[in-house]
Amino acid sequence: MDRFSELLRDDDGAIADAAVRAARVHSPPVAALPEDEVRRHVRAVVRAAIGAITAGGELAEADLRAAGRLGADRARQGVPVAALLDGFQAARALIVRTLVERGRAAGLPADDLLEGMIRIDAVATALEHRMVHAYRIAEMEMARTTRDAHAQVLRRVLHGEGGDLAPLDAARPYHCLTGDVADPRTAASLERRLTGGLCGLVDGRLAALVPRLPDLPAGTPLLVASPAVPLADIPSMYPLCRAALRAVEGEQGLHRLPDLALAVVTSGAPDLGRLLADGLLDRLDPADDFHRQLAETALAYLDNDKRIEPTAGALHVHPNTVKYRVRRFGDITGRCLAPPTGAAVAHSAHWWWALRTWLAR
Repeated sequence: MDRFSELLRDDDGAIADAAVRAARVHSPPVAALPEDEVRRHVRAVVRAAIGAITAGGELAEADLRAAGRLGADRARQGVPVAALLDGFQAARALIVRTLVERGRAAGLPADDLLEGMIRIDAVATALEHRMVHAYRIAEMEMARTTRDAHAQVLRRVLHGEGGDLAPLDAARPYHCLTGDVADPRTAASLERRLTGGLCGLVDGRLAALVPRLPDLPAGTPLLVASPAVPLADIPSMYPLCRAALRAVEGEQGLHRLPDLALAVVTSGAPDLGRLLADGLLDRLDPADDFHRQLAETALAYLDNDKRIEPTAGALHVHPNTVKYRVRRFGDITGRCLAPPTGAAVAHSAHWWWALRTWLAR
């Protein structure tokens, strides 16, 4: 068995997962992609690299294909090649650090550690060349199409960079739409429903400018749409839509940006949300299922204007169950969901924010 096999053993995927985290930390455009999308590619490339390092530095064609798929997909997702390489180098550094730390702990001689680092460099260089080559090919293929030309217009408008706006109509308002979609194939299926404007992957996720919002079937991935605004106002709508995606991650279907105003604002100050949760819900235990049930009921109670019947319908329980849980919530927390006179809005907003933050734990 090669002396590096045990040092880089990754049966539980710990090295691959650490490489995913390193790539996301050191490359913001990669971090903007869904974590599962990053993990899918990085794990494959890291495992290929480890296999080659422990086999004397020889890469199989299948290993090189994994790197090629990573490069091609990042090109189609609109991730700059420099950002791709930042993430790749962060993962490489993680493997080097792992080898050195484990090798020293195992008493491996310095000459052997040096040979291991040389193998890592050789394997990383070969993977990087294949990855960049595939990226450039995908980039050139897209550049030959009208689709890519439109994607470039879309990117310029979203970022306020000016230039030729064709085929957009400068006199017409458009909805800015962003989606929690990074896979090119899923994006293509959605784009067929987003007609009359421009669609594409920008900054790693689906984005579109459309004159009319579409009717979408149940189960559609999460989409956020701004009101229709002039093209000059789109650059201010785009970051708000991106922030809204993060604020309601895990939801599905089309959501209108104004409806998410509170979620966007509160998600931007997580420390303040934690302070509210600690202050208002200090007597609840997040590990207690009954306490979590009470918190979920209290949140639904607020969302339904503190009305018993609608809350019961939303939770699929009997109205008496809602009454009991709301009463027990007050007993345990020592606080009342009913607002004091003259402070109803702030009181309800604070409770809503605290409960969402507490339940997210």
